Amino acid sequence: MNLFTDIRSLVLDALAQMQTQGSLPEGLDLSNVTVEPPRDPAHGDMATNAAMVLAKPAGLKPRDIADALAALLAQDDRITSAEVAGPGFLNLRLAASLWHDVARAALRAGAQFGRSEMGQGKRVNVEYVSANPTGPLHVGHTRGAVFGDALASLLDFVGYDVTREYYINDGGAQVDVLARSVYLRYLEAHGKEVAFPDGTYPGDYLIEVGQALKDKVGDAYVDQPESVWLEDIRNYGTEAMMDLIRADLKSLGVEMDVFFSEKSLYGTGLIEEALTALDAKGLIYEGVLEPPKGKLPEDWEPREQTLFRSTAHGDDVDRPVKKSDGGWTYFAPDIAYHFDKINRGFDMLIDVLGADHGGYVKRMKAAVSALSDARVPLDIKLCQLVKLYKNGEPFKMSKRAGTFVTLRDVVELVGPDVTRFVMLTRKNDAPLDFDFARVLEQSKDNPVFYVQYANARVNSVLRKATEAGIDVSDATLAAADLSILTHEAELNLAKKLAEWPRLVQIAGRTNEPHRVAFYLYDLASDLHALWNQGHNDASLRFLQEGDPATSQAKIALVRAVTVVISAGLGILGVTPAEEMR
Repeated sequence: MNLFTDIRSLVLDALAQMQTQGSLPEGLDLSNVTVEPPRDPAHGDMATNAAMVLAKPAGLKPRDIADALAALLAQDDRITSAEVAGPGFLNLRLAASLWHDVARAALRAGAQFGRSEMGQGKRVNVEYVSANPTGPLHVGHTRGAVFGDALASLLDFVGYDVTREYYINDGGAQVDVLARSVYLRYLEAHGKEVAFPDGTYPGDYLIEVGQALKDKVGDAYVDQPESVWLEDIRNYGTEAMMDLIRADLKSLGVEMDVFFSEKSLYGTGLIEEALTALDAKGLIYEGVLEPPKGKLPEDWEPREQTLFRSTAHGDDVDRPVKKSDGGWTYFAPDIAYHFDKINRGFDMLIDVLGADHGGYVKRMKAAVSALSDARVPLDIKLCQLVKLYKNGEPFKMSKRAGTFVTLRDVVELVGPDVTRFVMLTRKNDAPLDFDFARVLEQSKDNPVFYVQYANARVNSVLRKATEAGIDVSDATLAAADLSILTHEAELNLAKKLAEWPRLVQIAGRTNEPHRVAFYLYDLASDLHALWNQGHNDASLRFLQEGDPATSQAKIALVRAVTVVISAGLGILGVTPAEEMR
C-alpha cells in the first residue's frame, strides 16, 4: 500500500473528469503532477502541484484549475478538506480511516510492506569496496562497503535484480610490491634480519602470511633471485589478502556475489575486444593530447598515443588507452571490465568509489555510454573520507596495519550494527565524523541507539501484553478496531508510517540509502514522543488495564512501527534490537 500513489490516482481521476466536463483541455501531459507531504505539516496531510504544472499548457490560471479540482476532490469520502493556497497549490486533509488503514496494511504485509516493483526486475550491478588486495580493509573501505551493501539491499527492496560485485585490482604494480613484502616476511620466518624499504608494506598482518609460505615451500625461495619466486608469491600473497578481505567483509555482514579479477582481462583478448568495439564506432585514434592546464610537469612532452574519443560522450578531454611504449594505460582494463558487465546483460551499472576517484567519473561514464550506445546508465557514487575520533580526540592508528585504522578495528570496538548505521547517517558524498565514544552513547543524539530503543520499547509492550493474556499476533492486531486512535500524536505516527513506501522508492530512484537511516530516526522520534506523552496522559498508554480491545488497537499502531523499523534496518544491514541492555 502506497497512500501517496493512491491519492495521486484520485487526483488524476479528478483531472480526467475535468477534461470530460470541458473545464480542462484534453491531451495534457499529467506525468509531472505530484502528490507529496507539504513543507509545513500544519498546511495539511498532502499537497498536489497539479494546478501549477498544468496552468501554462492548459492556458488557464492556476487558481482556477485548483478551485475546480478542489471541488471535485472534496466530494470523495477520503478527503476531509481541499484548500487552495498561494498561487495555486492544493493542500489536502485525509480521513483518519486512511491512516488507520496504513497501520493495518503494514501488519498484514509484514516484511513486504513498502516493497515495490519499481525496478521491474531489471538487472543492476553494484560494484563496491574493490580495494587493492595488498592488506586489510581500512575505515575508508568500511564506508564504501556499508554504503554499497545498503544500496544493493535497497535496490532489491524496490524490485531490481541485484548483483553485488568486487573488482580485484590484481593486475597492477601494487601486487608486485605485495609479493616483495611477503618475501621479506618469509625470510624473517627463516630467522633472517630484514628491512622494509620505502614503498613496501610493513604491517604485521603479513607475518602470518610469510610463516604460512615457509610452511608450504620450506626454504625453496631463500636467497633466490626475484625471477624465481615473484610470480608464485604474488599469486600466493594476493589470495591470502583476499581471504583476509573476505573475512573482514564477513565481520561487517557483507557478502559478494562475484569477485572479478583484473588479471583475467590481460592476455585473454578482453581489452582488445573492448577497444575494437570502440574503434568500430570511430572512437579510437592516434593523436597528441593537449598539454595539461597549469604548470607543466618537468617530464611532460607531446607524444602520439592511442586515444579514446571520450569527448564524444560527455568527457572534458580525450583519454589515452595505450602508452607510447605500447603498454596499456590504467584506463584500458577499466574499459574492458565495464564492457564485460554490459555483455553480461546488466540494465544498469553502479560503481561505489573513494572520493579520490573524482577524476574517473566522466571518462568511465563516457566509456560505458559509448560501449552500450547510451543504453546502459552508469552511476558512480563517491564516498568521502571518514575522520575517526574517541572522546573528541583523533583516534590512534592501528599497530597491526602499520599505517591506518582497519575495518576490523572498527567492528571489534563498536560492533557491525553500530558501524553500519553510523556510516549511513551522512550522505555518501559528505565527510563523516565517527567518534567511538559517542556512537555507543545511549541518548537521543545517538541515532542507532534511538532507533533500536524504539524497537525494543515496543517489544517490551508486546511481552507485557502477552503476559496479561492479550492476543498480540499480527493477524489479531490487524483486525482490531483502530477507529479509536484519534489523538494527534497517534495519527502523526500513522502518517509517518504512510511515508515509508514513498520514501524507499525515492531512495531507490536516487541511489541514496542514507534516506532510510534518516527516516528511521524520524519514525523512532515520533514513537518516543507518543510513549512520553503517555506518562502524563494515561489514555495514550499502549496497555489499557481491563480494556483488551483498546490495548490491541494502540499496540497495533506501534507494532506496525516495528514492522517498518525492521524492514528499514534490514536494508541497512542492521539487526533490530529485541531489548536494550
